[in-house]
Amino acid sequence: QVQLVESGGGLVQPGGSLTLSCVASGNIFSIYGMAWYRQAPGEQRELVGGILLSDNYTNYNDRVKGRFTISANNAKNTMYLQMNSLKTEDTAVYYCNAQIKPTMAATWGQGTQVTVSS
Repeated sequence: QVQLVESGGGLVQPGGSLTLSCVASGNIFSIYGMAWYRQAPGEQRELVGGILLSDNYTNYNDRVKGRFTISANNAKNTMYLQMNSLKTEDTAVYYCNAQIKPTMAATWGQGTQVTVSS
């Protein structure tokens, strides 16, 4: 099994920056890829972006492209989400997700709140 723990959420002003971390533990060698999702109140959970651990290929939701960057430090079993130029509409609970081989079953963290407000 794989466990995921997010951290780094908080309150930030519009235009500010924040970095989220997701630490994976357990059977980490079974992880195929990782991703960040977010869910705002009253809305469905949406994909922010993801990364393949084999080659660090990343993809992003158009709403965050150019502002957010996903990276991974395999030595630390950690994935990061660097968020710049934050907007009020980025306010949400951010969740870490891992796809587990061979079935690509999803594993989730507990989420971390990001609030963008003046």
